[in-house]
Amino acid sequence: MKRYTLVLIAITFILAACAGQRDRILFIPTPEQDEQEQTDPFDLWQILESQSGPADAEIPQWVRFYYNDRSRGIESLEQYSSDYIFAGENRGSSFNALNQWANGFTPRHDLPRLIAARVERRLLSSASLYPDDEYGQFFETLIRTVSDSEFPGAVKGETFWILRSVVIQDEENVIDDDSSREEIMERYEFLVTISINRHVLQEQLREIMSGIRTTVPPTREQAVRINRIQQIFFEGF
Repeated sequence: MKRYTLVLIAITFILAACAGQRDRILFIPTPEQDEQEQTDPFDLWQILESQSGPADAEIPQWVRFYYNDRSRGIESLEQYSSDYIFAGENRGSSFNALNQWANGFTPRHDLPRLIAARVERRLLSSASLYPDDEYGQFFETLIRTVSDSEFPGAVKGETFWILRSVVIQDEENVIDDDSSREEIMERYEFLVTISINRHVLQEQLREIMSGIRTTVPPTREQAVRINRIQQIFFEGF
């Protein structure tokens, strides 16, 4: 009798937990977001200095929007409404090295890989299967072709840097089951933007997609999916 009662209690608990799960809204960060960025990151950061000046100097609006929603955040600003924005980000302890990286950041050499990464995310967001199964060789060939292409009309935009203190957790050297060692370090973070007209980039990408040829032809189902993704590609891009 005791065993039967315990089983009933266990079943009741499991059903209640499952019912609770259905009502719960879970936040899953996108590939472009960190866990800190569910809210304004500048409310959490300890900024020591920035390109604007001392710690309390105003941070440009486009920088704040970038850290909240990456490139799409910048694109939501009115002055960038007709452009796609691609941002390069680099971090480290050496200001001179990062400044040299920012000065050498160019549309010709750096933009193709940024566009390729965004193209890859767009394909992945629409795939119900593994992308190779969904699109066949079209997937890999498109990413590689975009990475090797040039995109005339792109313009290098603004650069900005921040020096802030960062708490680094040492997960490998755990003191006990509930804590880990933490180290506070100072880190420079550099941002560089590149803009390109939306219409211009869309035409360039359409031309690239229409010219993709693969050594293994897609199956009938893959051909349907490839045709479909090309039709709706810029929805959410």
